[in-house]
Amino acid sequence: MTTAAAASPPLTDADIIRLAAQKNHQTDVVSLPEYLLSPQSHETLISFLHSRASSQSPSQAISEYTCSLLSLISLSHHTPSLSSLLSSLLSAYTHLFTSLKIPRDSNSVKTIRFFNTLLSDVPVNEIKIILDLILSDMKQVVNLDDAQMLDFFPKCFDLLRESEKGGDYVNLVFDRLLDCDWSKGLFLKLVSIVRELGFFDKRRCSEFLMKVFEGMKIVDLQDLPTLVYQLLVLASRGFNKREVIEGIVVFFGSKMGSKVTSIVRQVEGTVLLHVNFAVKQDPSLGQEVMGLVKLDLRAFNHFAVAVLLSVARIRKFSESAMGILKTALLTAYRDYKFSKDCMWLPNDSKDEFLQSVKVVEKAVLRAVNESNYGREHVVPSIVQFGFILLESVEEGSLKEHCQSNGLLGIEKLGIQILKTLFEVHDMARSEIVEQCKFRVLSLKPEQSMSVIRLIGNLVQNYPYAMLEHVSRLKELLDYFTFMHGKVATYLVTALLPLINFSRDLQDYTILVVRKAMFRREDAVRHAATNAIIDLIMAEKQSKTDGSLSLQDSSSQASCSQQEIPRSTHGGLFQELSALLQRCLYQQAKVKEVMYQGLVKLVLVDPSAGGPIFDFLLPHFLRFFREDSDVQLGVNLCIKVENGRAFIDEPLDCLLYCVSLILVLQSHGKSHPSDSAWTSFGFSLSQDNEEGKNSSAESFSTALLKIQKFLRNAKFEDILGLAQEEVSTSLAEEKRKCCSLILLGIIEVVLSTIANELEKAADAAKGALEKELIEYIVLHDTLEKDSGVSRQSNARRVNVRASAHGTPATIPDSCNSNITQERIPFLATSSIFKLLQTVLQLYHTECSNSTATSQKHSQSSSAETLKRYSKIISFVLETTFHQIKSSPVVGKEDPLKTLIYGDMKVLGPPLLKLIFLLKSRPKSTTDQKRKESKVRKDVEEHLCLALICLRDLITISLQNSQLTGLLEDLLSVSKLEYALDYESDESSRLDDLNVRSKELFIEKLLKPLISELLLLSFFREVEILCDIIVMIGNELPCKWKNSHGTWAEGFCKSNSITNANVVKSVVKLAICLSSPPNDLFVAQSLAQELLKVTGSGSSDSLEVSELYPLINHSTSTTILSCILQLTEEVVSDMDWAIKKVKTFSLVTQKSIHVNHDEDHVSGLGFEENLYSRTEALVKVLSSFVLMSLKDPQAEHFLRLATRLYKHLAQMSKLRIAPKGCKQLLPSLEFQRLVELTCKQLTVPLYNFVAEMQRGQLENASSKGILNKIKRENKCIPDLIFQIEDYEKYLIQLSKVSKINLLRHAKRSTSRDFKILDTVGEGDASNNEAIDNEAAEAGDNSSEDSKDDDENAYERVLSPMADDSLGAADSESDGQNEHENENAAFIAKRLKRSNQ
Repeated sequence: MTTAAAASPPLTDADIIRLAAQKNHQTDVVSLPEYLLSPQSHETLISFLHSRASSQSPSQAISEYTCSLLSLISLSHHTPSLSSLLSSLLSAYTHLFTSLKIPRDSNSVKTIRFFNTLLSDVPVNEIKIILDLILSDMKQVVNLDDAQMLDFFPKCFDLLRESEKGGDYVNLVFDRLLDCDWSKGLFLKLVSIVRELGFFDKRRCSEFLMKVFEGMKIVDLQDLPTLVYQLLVLASRGFNKREVIEGIVVFFGSKMGSKVTSIVRQVEGTVLLHVNFAVKQDPSLGQEVMGLVKLDLRAFNHFAVAVLLSVARIRKFSESAMGILKTALLTAYRDYKFSKDCMWLPNDSKDEFLQSVKVVEKAVLRAVNESNYGREHVVPSIVQFGFILLESVEEGSLKEHCQSNGLLGIEKLGIQILKTLFEVHDMARSEIVEQCKFRVLSLKPEQSMSVIRLIGNLVQNYPYAMLEHVSRLKELLDYFTFMHGKVATYLVTALLPLINFSRDLQDYTILVVRKAMFRREDAVRHAATNAIIDLIMAEKQSKTDGSLSLQDSSSQASCSQQEIPRSTHGGLFQELSALLQRCLYQQAKVKEVMYQGLVKLVLVDPSAGGPIFDFLLPHFLRFFREDSDVQLGVNLCIKVENGRAFIDEPLDCLLYCVSLILVLQSHGKSHPSDSAWTSFGFSLSQDNEEGKNSSAESFSTALLKIQKFLRNAKFEDILGLAQEEVSTSLAEEKRKCCSLILLGIIEVVLSTIANELEKAADAAKGALEKELIEYIVLHDTLEKDSGVSRQSNARRVNVRASAHGTPATIPDSCNSNITQERIPFLATSSIFKLLQTVLQLYHTECSNSTATSQKHSQSSSAETLKRYSKIISFVLETTFHQIKSSPVVGKEDPLKTLIYGDMKVLGPPLLKLIFLLKSRPKSTTDQKRKESKVRKDVEEHLCLALICLRDLITISLQNSQLTGLLEDLLSVSKLEYALDYESDESSRLDDLNVRSKELFIEKLLKPLISELLLLSFFREVEILCDIIVMIGNELPCKWKNSHGTWAEGFCKSNSITNANVVKSVVKLAICLSSPPNDLFVAQSLAQELLKVTGSGSSDSLEVSELYPLINHSTSTTILSCILQLTEEVVSDMDWAIKKVKTFSLVTQKSIHVNHDEDHVSGLGFEENLYSRTEALVKVLSSFVLMSLKDPQAEHFLRLATRLYKHLAQMSKLRIAPKGCKQLLPSLEFQRLVELTCKQLTVPLYNFVAEMQRGQLENASSKGILNKIKRENKCIPDLIFQIEDYEKYLIQLSKVSKINLLRHAKRSTSRDFKILDTVGEGDASNNEAIDNEAAEAGDNSSEDSKDDDENAYERVLSPMADDSLGAADSESDGQNEHENENAAFIAKRLKRSNQ
């Protein structure tokens, strides 16, 4: 063989190439030349490779020769000599490639691929050498061509894994890859081949992905979609799916978030398409996407929103993706709201929740704004999501919180989303309008209001675009008569701006309203009346603003539309006069709505007053006759049907409407606008023009005559209507209805006089004030005689209900107060004038009273005092009604400004009146109780005045006007009562808001409390305490704590016996002490309560030495107050534990990029929760030792049950799940467990035993059976929660090697036989169990751990064993809990029967 090889002629490189070409063309199997098989020829063959590398075109030369030689080797690659040649050839080629002697082009790619097919014949040792050579060249890899040699890695790794201990070397190579610096070319190459490298352990995969996502910033933008697609393919094969999804979302949402260019947006759009496609192919990726946002809200960014919206286009994930987006938003808002109201959270945590909401809002808005950059496929999802947000709006929720911090809120966010889509995407407009129509008709009234506000925004901002959808809006109007009243009204209001551009829509709206006026339902008629007024107002407003006139915007009218004849002259007021006249024959509520609407018309156009007077005068003359003795036909306003009397004509509202229009005309234009009003559809007489010109004068004269008539008339002539009646009850109903109307008319007269008094000269003011007093006395007399009150909303609603009216089928849940609360007849300015008049009269009365007392003649002053008392009562009741009704009227209502105006002007006169009333008892207490009635009246007036001031402060606080009100109040007290503010530290504060609040509390409220306590005005002290709590909660911690300290000192220095005052002061001391001081104060009070109430083993004190106000008469009230406040703390724990659970899951699963920061934040939050719970346990530890009465005892047990439930949840969260590292319980947690076991759990069993023993002693007393029934539910729940808590402590002790139950009372048999005594044998056995458990906690061997667990399990009752098994299973649900409680109750009943 050797001789034959030597005889074989040598081959040149050209011969190799020619021979390879011949072999490729031959189909028969041929043998290779002996020279090629000879090992001596290998060196020569390899030298040809080096020689070709130095040629002028080495790429083609090397590739041609190498591929030819490889093709020959492949014919007999199992031959050992050829295998050796292959190894040498591969090594030489690798050396040449790494030394840059071989160009990196398509030829090299082809050669490397050929090598890959023969790698299985290369020895393992040679493969390791080749890999070392490639790894040494990593620094020279710049682009993808430089990384061609990495194509060897997948095959090499497979071969190495098949060899003995080759897997360790593969891991070493992979680690070296991770350790080296990745250039862009190396980066792209590794990502493209990593899925072929086989699977590594989780740690190496995580490190690889971490390096990938850190290096993505160096990749060109055009390469990112391909890179992401490769990562998604990698994830679909099981390569750390969650981390791949998280990295993509975080990179494009955070690291790329600052690059807001069109190219970046287009790239993100392409990536979204890749993600969408990948989720379709592998649904598990969709689960990872949703789980990422669901688990941690901090992973929420604009790209995460876009991904979820894209995934929502897949039918399988549509509902779940939308639900996660909705939940994320609602959770952010609710967490922020809760954190803002939570007093024990530090400011840093509150700021984090605020920033979280802002991030969420910005993320959603950015995802929507970028929806037109290559991601149009998500537009339907955005439309759906926008309407889901609108459906999620809870009326009135979060609005004040959002407005105060610049947040949009759920409703505004949903509207903004859909507005953006409507503006940007033409294809979405039809769908948005169609969805609006569908949801207005299908949703509940309170939900549909948000959709109507969306329609209003679209109409207001995009009227010309909305004109294309008039047909759909007309279809919506077709259901006007079937809608809820408020919904129908707001719908027309929302469409008003569009009506100015579309005559077609206006005509159709009029047609719909006309049909609605003939419906039987009252709510539909109310809505139709409002719509008529709104249509007329919109026309007048458009003329006033100089906007475009009405014009036809649609080419053809709707097929269902009927043309309404209209006059060529005049406006809608003339055209709709027939409908307005029909309103005059409807129910009283419809008329009230119309009268208010007519006032709004004059507010918009004062020149409309004349035609309105012409319209109202004939109707008014039905109830007013100048030529009769009784000029006012109040009896004609009452109607009797079906044996019931009700108000058919609200004559007081009509007169109020007329009086307001007269006032408005005096400030505006008093002449008719043009000739458009010449024909109004009806005439007053044969001379229509003369009647028109005299309408305003007729009303003015009529009001004067009515005013005179009321002053001189006898009400018996008007109210004495029962003589001819058969039914006395019916006559009484008619009498009350007439009285109610007369009371309203008197208020209208008072309003008119107050307006005149404001403008009158000094000489005429005396007569007007006297007349004002007469009408107030008249009002009071009529109220008492008739037994009705204008301030009673419920009575007014009842008597104004129609006897035959059909109530609306849908309750008015949008804002029920609006329909029940009438607009006051006295404006704020009139009430202000009345308050000033009262102050002047009170000053005069006080001086006259002093002079009279000096003359020892009191008969003349008694009647005067009684009269002035009536005046003050009326003014304060009117003020109270004005303040309470103010928030009900919407800000957009034109009557809001006219009737209510600036409410804070009522503050200074109210404060002056309070000071005068406060000083009144001082001048009367020395008169030997002869004026006790006066004192009683003064106390009632002072109480009502303080209530008015409190409600006024509440409204100002909601409207962010509190500082201005307090400044006005302080200026009054400073000027008129010479109170010194300059010497106080708070007067030197720079912050005006803090300074005004601090001075108001310190200089006004606290002295008032002291003075009123001396006068024994206890109700008034309660109100002042409420005001201090309300204002004090708005102060910074420093100043807030100072008031809490003052309240605590007040408790230590006063021995008040009034329970309500004591409750208010205790609440003040706790609520104005910032955490943790609030629970420290509660703990101190509870300890003193224990001394007063006593326990079973100690005697009680009569009065607490530390807090004199704690005594036997006040202990129950203080106890209930503290329990109520601690219950709020327990409620806070529920939310806090959910947040701790979120932090725990994030830490365990390594979600989010800022691991360290999140971990520190979570630990701080958790420590705050533990310290808060520890303080709560200290408070309750005093209650468990008290001898509580049954109501307080049951309240305490329910509170303890909730506390142990939360403690069990906290303990469960400390146990690490499988696969996660178990952390030792913190010192704070251990201290909490020890304190709970020693001070609460152990004495709690004695508390329950004493409670049951007391019930057994009083078993014959009435009501004991009901108490036992309540106990059958309360005590089993408590025992279950305690054992559930201790079960998790046992598990935590086992995994952490720390005995957390060393202070627990494990010798108690918790099966409800609490009263049974334990025998000596049982006691010794229990003691042995205790010792065994304590020793087992200190052992470390496996056997001792088993004994420890068994010892703990022997302590538990059978119920505990069952509950432990249930908790270890996956379904630890409510059903098991209820079954266990039922078993306990049955067991106890069985024993009691025995």
